This record gives sequence, C-alpha cells and structure tokens, in this order.
Amino acid sequence: MTTSSGKTVLSITIIGIFFFIFGFVTWLNGILIPYLKISCELSDFQALFVAFAFYISYTVMALPSSWVLKKTGFKNGMMVGLWVMALGTLLFIPAALIRTYAVFLLGLFVLGTGLAILQTASNPYITILGPRESAARRISIMGICNKVAGAVAPLVLAYFILHDGDAFLASLNHLDSEARNLALDGLARRVLGPYLVMTVVLFVLGLFIRFAPLPDIETEQDEDTDTSYASSRTSIFQFPHLILGALTLFFYVGVEVIAGDTIIRYGHSIGMPLESAKYYTSLVLIAMVVGYTLGIITIPKVISQKRALAWSGILGILLTILAVVVPSGASFSFPFVDMMTFRSVELVLPYTVLFVALLGLANALVWPAVWPLAIHDLGRFIKTGSALLIMGIAGGAILPLLWGYFSDVWNAQQAYWLAVPCYLFIVYYAVWGHKIRNWK
Repeated sequence: MTTSSGKTVLSITIIGIFFFIFGFVTWLNGILIPYLKISCELSDFQALFVAFAFYISYTVMALPSSWVLKKTGFKNGMMVGLWVMALGTLLFIPAALIRTYAVFLLGLFVLGTGLAILQTASNPYITILGPRESAARRISIMGICNKVAGAVAPLVLAYFILHDGDAFLASLNHLDSEARNLALDGLARRVLGPYLVMTVVLFVLGLFIRFAPLPDIETEQDEDTDTSYASSRTSIFQFPHLILGALTLFFYVGVEVIAGDTIIRYGHSIGMPLESAKYYTSLVLIAMVVGYTLGIITIPKVISQKRALAWSGILGILLTILAVVVPSGASFSFPFVDMMTFRSVELVLPYTVLFVALLGLANALVWPAVWPLAIHDLGRFIKTGSALLIMGIAGGAILPLLWGYFSDVWNAQQAYWLAVPCYLFIVYYAVWGHKIRNWK
C-alpha cells in the first residue's frame, strides 16, 4: 500500500478519533462498577460482571468481526462498529428506567461487540499504515488519544452520576425499604442523559466515516515480509508467535482492566471517600499517557519494541509487589485539578493505591509492542490474525472477575497478587515467545 504523506497523516488523525472513542467508552467502566454496585446493590464479584460483559464480547464477536470486515472492508466495517456501539449505549435507557442489572450488562455486551468490530479494523490498519519498525510508535500515538479520553471519561460520568456519592451512601442508611428503592431508582436514572448523548454522537460518527477519505488496506505489504512463510500455512493456528501474542494480550488486558476498573473500589474499600476515590482511574490513565509519550520519543531510536515490552513486564511485577506489601493506611495528599469543574481539589492518595495507578505506566507500551510482533509475517491471514488478537481482550473479562472473587474471599489488596503471573508471561513473550515460528 502506498499513500502520500498528507493522506497518511489524515488517516492517522481519523483513526486517532476512533481510539479516543475506544478510550472514552472503555474507561467509563471504572466509574460504572462502583455506580452499579450501589444502585443495583451488588457484591464486588457481582459488580465486576460489568467488565466481564463488556470484554467477553470481544472473544465472542472477534471472529464474526473478521467475517464482517471481509465482506465490508476496513472502512465500512468501522462504520458498522460505530452503529453497533450506538445500539449498546441506547440499551442503557431501558436498563436505567427499570433498574435491572442484566439489561445494563446486555448494553455493555452490545457496546463491546461494536468495539470489537472497530478495533479489529483499526488496530491492523494503523499497524500497517507505515513502516513495521515504527508501528509501536504509531500505536503509542493512538494510545495517547485512547488514554486521554480514558482519563476524562470517568470524571465526566462521575460528574453526572456520582457527584454526591458519599452523601448519597450516608443517606441510604436512614431510609426505609420503600424510600431506599425510590432513591436507588433515581440514582440509576442519572445515566439517561449521558448515554443518550453518546448514542447520538456514535451514530453521527458512523455517518462521517462513510465519507471519510481513508485508503483501503488489504494485506501487509512490508518489503521484509516472509511471504513464503505465510504461503506455506493453511491455518491461523500454525503461527506460534501469533497464538502466544494473543495470550500475551489476554494477560495484558486483564491487568490493565484490573488496574483501571478496580482502583476506585479498592480505594473505597480501604477507607478513602468516593470524593477522592472517583479520581483514581484518571490517575491510571494519566500514567499510561506518560508511558505512551515515552514510547513515541524512544521507539525505535533509543529502545526496540521488544526491549520496551520486556521492561514493561518487569516494571509491572515490581509495582504489583509494592501495591500488595505497602500498608494500606500510609497515604499522602496533593492538589489535583478536576477536569470537569476546573477547580483544584485536595486528593488523598494511599501509597498502595499510587502503585496500582502506576501500573498504567507499566501497561502503556505492551499493546503497541505486541501487535506488530504478533501480526508480522501473517500475509493473507492478517484479518483473521487480528481477530484472534482482539479475542485476547477476553482477559479483561475473566481476570478482573477473579480479582473480584479474591477480593470478596480475602481482601482487595491481596487480590492484586493475581497480576504477577500475568506480567511474567509478558516478559516471556518479549524475550522468547515472539521469535517462535514453528511448534515443536
């Protein structure tokens, strides 16, 4: 594929808008989990089905997404993905009106389905929209779009649905059963406005992409692609580096979601008021933005994609151990700007929560580094291979649910031990796994 420099920049800008959408919608879960825990009266384990319903859709729908892309192409597939997402946000309206957790979960599943189509199209698109050796750098730029949106999203939603979280929780203790149900019904309906707006925006963006000047890309065309390697394969499962890459993404997305979606609940569980805890997911995303920025500056001039991946896994192991062993009572405070009200707030942050937030820094470069390593040499299998990698996002469904179970059985802090083996596998893939070309 050849495009002029100007067209390439325009294409990257348009895909950057999509990654902003990914981030905004995905990281709403960080505030939806405590919100639905309160409004639907759930345990930690039950509340983490928010992440399960959202991310399991990637596994269920990734291969169908690949089929859709084969029929529509990348561009029209993105349009379809946006419209499916709009249907998912629209389902939040009846869910809120009847305050039924199952309907909320259905909306999240449909929303994830749309994102599966959109991600199956846009991730390989940005990967092969230029030289393979700088692919991690381009994906890092996309990651900044994603995570800036993710840092803002929970604050925006919290402004509308949990701006009085501590006072609301305190008031529930003084209400009888009927008044309590009425109060919880009112809380559930606070999502109506935000999700109606998102529905309209997603539908309009779907119309926009129909006429956007995006070039068509069919297969990887790098000069160093070993076409004989791909041509001798008859099944996607004959690419070990791809299968191991999908497993790496499974563990990576699991720990990314654990860090971002459980940190508010964790902070609240160790005594932090919701007024402070509601900002914690944004700290994870800010750390990821810092990581992506470092990736843009250093890859590939200073550090290779493989080394960046290995060091990310090692940093994740160290930060996880610190998060678990540091006493939960030790904390500090600092001024933080609320991006919704632009006022400075005094944010209380336990050191253990800080280390969970810094996992965002360890996680930032994993996705950008794994994708080009995993889809290299796939040739005509690239769309199916991309769908398989998207299926790895199921880690965001299963591992946070395990965290919720361990949190209920032990406690929220000890549940973070779950992240250590995940980061160990990331290190394995960076050092050895990506090199394997044949099963032995």
